[in-house]
Amino acid sequence: MFLLPGLVIGSYVTGMPFKQEERLEMIRYLLNRANPEDGGWGIHVEGHSTVFGTALNYCVMRILGAPADHPALVKARATLHELGGATGAPAWGKFWLSVLNVYEWEGNNPITPELWVFPDWLPFHPHKWWIHTRTVYIPMAYLYGMRYKMEENDLIMALREELYPTNYYQIDWSAQRNNIAEADLYMPHSTLLNSMYLILSAYEQCVIPPVRRAALDKCYQLIVREDENTGYQTLGPVSKMMNLIVRALVDGPESEAYKKHMAGRDDFMWVCADGMMMTGTNGSQLWDIAFITQALVETGLAEEPENRDSLVRALQWLDMAQIKDNPRHFTVSYRHPTKGAWPFSTRTQGYTVSDCTGEGLKAVLYIQNHVEDAPKLVSERRMQDTVDILLGMQNADGGFASYELIRGPGWLEWLNPAEVFGDIMIEHSYPECTTSVITALSIFRRHYPDYRKDDIDRVTVGAVRFLHAAQRPEGGWFGSWGICFTYATQFALESLSLVGETYETSAYARRACEFLISKQRADGGWGESYKSCELGKWVDHEDTQVVQTSWATMALMYARYPYAEPIERAVRLVMSRQRTDGSWAQEAIEGVFNKNVAIAYPNFKFSFTIWMLGRTHRYLKELKSKANGNAQTH
Repeated sequence: MFLLPGLVIGSYVTGMPFKQEERLEMIRYLLNRANPEDGGWGIHVEGHSTVFGTALNYCVMRILGAPADHPALVKARATLHELGGATGAPAWGKFWLSVLNVYEWEGNNPITPELWVFPDWLPFHPHKWWIHTRTVYIPMAYLYGMRYKMEENDLIMALREELYPTNYYQIDWSAQRNNIAEADLYMPHSTLLNSMYLILSAYEQCVIPPVRRAALDKCYQLIVREDENTGYQTLGPVSKMMNLIVRALVDGPESEAYKKHMAGRDDFMWVCADGMMMTGTNGSQLWDIAFITQALVETGLAEEPENRDSLVRALQWLDMAQIKDNPRHFTVSYRHPTKGAWPFSTRTQGYTVSDCTGEGLKAVLYIQNHVEDAPKLVSERRMQDTVDILLGMQNADGGFASYELIRGPGWLEWLNPAEVFGDIMIEHSYPECTTSVITALSIFRRHYPDYRKDDIDRVTVGAVRFLHAAQRPEGGWFGSWGICFTYATQFALESLSLVGETYETSAYARRACEFLISKQRADGGWGESYKSCELGKWVDHEDTQVVQTSWATMALMYARYPYAEPIERAVRLVMSRQRTDGSWAQEAIEGVFNKNVAIAYPNFKFSFTIWMLGRTHRYLKELKSKANGNAQTH
């Protein structure tokens, strides 16, 4: 819920218009997504009302044309004031409000651009931060260094009155820097971060103009390179809109950069049943197509003639979507190699993602080797490029991170300035990413056993060792990209099964199965809350979830769980939820990032249900056959 404000505020301050239909659909979305109890908005669609969500989305409603006396805004404003007003917004909220000129820059902790002109070898240099963090803080630093703010107008003056329970012009802005509402605060400042802010605040009082200019120039160069590397989409929607403001400020609204940013903006705007939102990326094309194609092959649906054309078209898209070269601005943009990778969304966006690369490779191998007469569009050489990039992404602990190797020391997490996100300062190794790599390498080796065999063996051994170490004592794995233990445990058991670790042979797999069985509900399903991600321990959802039930059942089958009854109960639950048109209703949110932000993957309710039902159909036959064989032997 903090993405749409960036879209609207960034467009407003740069003079980039919306169509009337877009404006109305965005208003409709916010009206539908307001919390029914108090009228506010949270950090995501299922979250409680926060200053971050309520203050920014209130501004969006007003910018889009809703009057201050609209009943929804009257209710939201009362909630915002009850939370203490917009002065209690976290750092990203303070930033956007400052850009809009309804919060003073003195109320922000320093976002000093000079960090970018420090020597690269320093352990805290920003190029060692997690890629999403550094791509956001580059334009942030530029705009902070310029103290950019929109010109005053009637709406700005009105918002200054509406966002605060006290007089705007009497607020002690410097005292608000560390004022974060209790409803918003997830990651309090460390002593080290506060000490750094004291130093940077002192520097901001005596900035050296040539150094500031050099720092701003460095940030601008990085922004331009990011735009050019990604077709003006950037890594994600937050950095996109910040980059847009910088390009509009420096290059002007008549520039080619401005026009390209405007054209690329549409890729993030999505109409759903509730209205128009801004998506968390420019799509999830690779991620979704990889899962559904694997599901079709593993369930046997790929063998049906009517599905062949669809799978060949999917292969054509996978062929087109693979990234075949490194970025245009490679080393000077601090980028990880991309040749041979698949992205999360599209090739244009152009970032390597470890698990997307693994799942993309698996999908290609499945279609080209298991769909009748499928063309071999992705050559062996290109798949070798994929293997090369995956083998180069293993961290020292044996695990795999998301976009690149871990670059910075762990203590950089003590410098997390965002207050609402966790684990954002450096890359971390994740069970989900590690699994996708292990499974991709294992399946590749079945078809091409001689290519870098020793390297694949070595990497796989290290990755399995990481998974063993990452397992929680109760038996599950913590998920960082899906909710939560259900999601990650499915992935972990998939990879362990490919190295021969199952319920009968591995204590790790057995403990994981027992953990999942202990969470199965009386109705046969599973239901886990996004709160598991926030708190780091299992939290039950109030309702059983079809997608999580599919994940848990898949996990049991990967581990070769020998008892049919829990699996049969899960199947009955999923089948009972299927609607007459063959679909499943959208239930609770499925994904997460940075521990505190849930994100929807609406295609999961199709890919994983189909996948699970098809696999179960075959698996239960195997169990029955095995049981009959044992009985006859007895």
